[in-house]
Amino acid sequence: MRRLGREVWAVNTVEFSNHTGYGAWRGKVLGGELVEELVTGLDERGVLSRCEAVLSGYLGDAAAGRAIAGAVQRVRSAAPRSLYCCDPVMGDVGRGFYVNPDIPDLFKNELLPLADIVTPNQFELEALTGTDTSAIDNAVKAINILHEMGPSIVLVTSFKEKNGEQQLQPETSMLASDKTNLYKITTPELSLGSGVAGTGDMTAAIFLSRFLETGNLEKTLELCTASVFGILEASFLKTSFLKTSFLETSFLETSNSSAAQKSQLLELKIIDAQKELVKPSKYFRAEKLI
Repeated sequence: MRRLGREVWAVNTVEFSNHTGYGAWRGKVLGGELVEELVTGLDERGVLSRCEAVLSGYLGDAAAGRAIAGAVQRVRSAAPRSLYCCDPVMGDVGRGFYVNPDIPDLFKNELLPLADIVTPNQFELEALTGTDTSAIDNAVKAINILHEMGPSIVLVTSFKEKNGEQQLQPETSMLASDKTNLYKITTPELSLGSGVAGTGDMTAAIFLSRFLETGNLEKTLELCTASVFGILEASFLKTSFLKTSFLETSFLETSNSSAAQKSQLLELKIIDAQKELVKPSKYFRAEKLI
């Protein structure tokens, strides 16, 4: 968001050595009281009236989620036109849920009713609505259920239409709806496997930033998709090179350097590909479904 020209006031809900995609990490959940204290500090500086939007993502516990709800209400009191974008991070296909058991209900009952924008992946869309979304018609029904919960804009990421258990095409899509219009945009599926984490966080940040800039759902979806694909493609190319290099030289490496190689395979190359944020190298056109 900063690379796209946004001033960001970051309030961490966790302090971890690394993201949880590694399977192990050091650090701790910071807790709701600290979140509330930091937001109070911002309020005391008199800056909340300048806030255009609140973006929330991964929650370490329910207390942090309730602190975020309080922060949204405080920002709206100072800046009534501000937006709340909720990324309901809960899990993904293949991994299942990776948050505390009380987090899904917190999203459904407390955060989504406050949200203007919600950005679930397909797994989270199904978890929030109890709907099988393997068919596009059912996905549309699930999106409408989310609208009824509160958000006026729904962005569904990593959407794959299936016929039974068979994916129809080696591609992935995003769906975006503002209750009146529904768009679908599709890109080739890159062979990233389960190694690269953080794509949902990145997508939510880019989508919100571009929507604040354009105010246009279709244009936002196209710009967001182009940037996300560009960064994923750069990550895929870098990852492919590292995998090849690792295989060619593994007999010379120590266990420590092997771990370092492995760690590089798990990271998005956002810095390396930062030009894709500002001026994406590829363009994808959104298809209007409704």
